Amino acid sequence: MAKPPGDRPPPILPIDQDQWREWLSGRRPAPIGVDAEIPGFEGVRLTVREAEDSLTQAADHLSLPRSLFSDGFNILAISGGAAGGAFGAGVLAGLTQAGKRPDFAIVTGVSTGALIAPFAFLGPDWDDRLTDAYTGGYAERAFALTRLSPAFGGGLFRADALEVLVNPFVDMALIEAVAREHARGRRLLVATTNLDTQQISIWDMGAIASRGGEAALNLSRNILIASASMPGIFAPRRFVFEHEGVTYEEMHVDGGVASPLFLMPAALLRWKGLGRRIRHGQIYVIVNTVLEAAPQTTATSMPAILIRSFDTLLRYSYHQALAMVSTFCAAHDLPLNVAAIQPTAQNSNMMNFETGHMRRTFAEAVARALTPDLWEHPTAAVPSDPFAFLKL
Repeated sequence: MAKPPGDRPPPILPIDQDQWREWLSGRRPAPIGVDAEIPGFEGVRLTVREAEDSLTQAADHLSLPRSLFSDGFNILAISGGAAGGAFGAGVLAGLTQAGKRPDFAIVTGVSTGALIAPFAFLGPDWDDRLTDAYTGGYAERAFALTRLSPAFGGGLFRADALEVLVNPFVDMALIEAVAREHARGRRLLVATTNLDTQQISIWDMGAIASRGGEAALNLSRNILIASASMPGIFAPRRFVFEHEGVTYEEMHVDGGVASPLFLMPAALLRWKGLGRRIRHGQIYVIVNTVLEAAPQTTATSMPAILIRSFDTLLRYSYHQALAMVSTFCAAHDLPLNVAAIQPTAQNSNMMNFETGHMRRTFAEAVARALTPDLWEHPTAAVPSDPFAFLKL
């Protein structure tokens, strides 16, 4: 790790702005194009460039044996949504109770969806732990005023606030279970956002778990925490990488900054050779927020304007992500199933971590999962070039 400024001499002029930033911040981020790796965990970050051989390799990594899955090659994508994660947890628990929970070949998660993803991946036997995580009052206690960060701490809450939510539930037993499922050929993917490069990082959590030991446990926890670290609310997570003997340190935040949800790397979704590898499957998306607009009078205060603007930005980003998924599914004749929180006034605040509110959200999701009305099936017209809009 780069030494802090107090232990390093200032750069010698003339220098560029990047050198100054490195010296002032006390760390050295990896430049774009440098494939730095975490020592001992090489190859756990799924990077896909546009080159044909790179796309083929990534697709091979995600093309799993269909014989493993009795009901088809199913993919589950779980979105962000902060406290709305109680909805996703309730959907999974409700599907278990209804006896309608699919067997997922690939599970992906972003932000609060990343925290749900390991339990979705491991199946109904882990429902009790997932339920406790979202209804046991841990979030309300973790985000109490006593956990506010000191000034200039990188986030509103102290760095350990998310550790209180993650560490008790992500233990060695969970890591070993993820490793076993990875060995069967299934894949668990979680996204973070690299602030330095402004790029999404997609982590193969099964590959990490397969390395075993405390190092795998700690890295898994840190990736999940980073994926849920909303900028300004929680402090970023830092990861140490190496490349050709040089040490770098990257700063990662909420995966939702780069993508509110994902099925797989965007480059793969644009690749024409992917369709034949995932035929006869279904796509499931759990959206842990309200998608419909909620018109209301906005107060003239700065906090109200900022919160309302952020909420509007998120809604548009979710709609754009779902449009890309819908177009992909239409292009490859894949059934698409989407579940989102119902648009009611009490469900509109995704930052409400009050335990009673989260329990109500969870219970509503369970009740919906017990009915035939859980999944919507959006469709998209397929243009001659299905992904032309991505190239604008």
